Amino acid sequence: MFIFDFVAETVLDQIIDWLYGKIIGFLNDFFVMMNNMGVELFDLPWVEAVTTFFGYFGWALFGVGLVVGAFECAIEYQGGRGSIKDTAMNYIKGFMAVNLFTIVPVNLYSLCVSLQGTFGSAITGIIDTESIGLTAQQVLMSASFPGVGNPILQIFCAIMMGYAVIKVFFANLKRGGILLIQIAVGSLYMFSVPRGYIDGFIQWCKQVIGICMTAFLQSTILTAGLMVFKDHPLLGLGLMLSSTEVPRIAGQFGLDTSTKTNIMSSVYAAQTAINMTRTVVKAVAA
Repeated sequence: MFIFDFVAETVLDQIIDWLYGKIIGFLNDFFVMMNNMGVELFDLPWVEAVTTFFGYFGWALFGVGLVVGAFECAIEYQGGRGSIKDTAMNYIKGFMAVNLFTIVPVNLYSLCVSLQGTFGSAITGIIDTESIGLTAQQVLMSASFPGVGNPILQIFCAIMMGYAVIKVFFANLKRGGILLIQIAVGSLYMFSVPRGYIDGFIQWCKQVIGICMTAFLQSTILTAGLMVFKDHPLLGLGLMLSSTEVPRIAGQFGLDTSTKTNIMSSVYAAQTAINMTRTVVKAVAA
């Protein structure tokens, strides 16, 4: 009976480990599917129409920026401060920006989602294989951790796990729409770039990179935390909670994923473009 109980317990533990690995794999595939929904958003006809519209709008602002930049260069050149070389470089930067601001964000986001799916599948596959091979040792090790069998701690861990999963879920759900907003806002910077004012556009680029990096890191760290949670509950819980802090940490290093600051600076750039265009039209008419 002792041998039978030992064998049955070992087999049952292996089955539980296998089921746990499959559940984590399902969650990883689910988050990949959610991120892919953000990528597939840009394949919809009306979304393509929106991006095309803002692409043409960016080209229009780029043309206005070329004219205004030429006038500014001429005015500064009369005062001995103008530089045709710098103006030409600004034109080249603006031409590259207006050609790529609707293409690069989508491709970069698609690449990050693909990498996240590959990394998540590798994590679940590697840890699942090791857990089946070391079932008895893991059971003994998990039993030695203090507080693992405490019902209150188990409820607390379950609540925190649900909080992390739900927060990452909603973050992935809205990320595609945020990227679409960023593309729309990016068109407003096409007036400033050919004139040499690229600080706002650089901040926009950082925000796009932050969105793509967050899409990769959040789901990957959450998947790793779910895999570690089975053997090291507190360590896995810490990883899962840290996945929700990825946007805040990225913002501390200049990769802010929010749209508040970006939209306000873009509105200011649009107002400047309108005022400068009126000034140029009045000067030409006079």
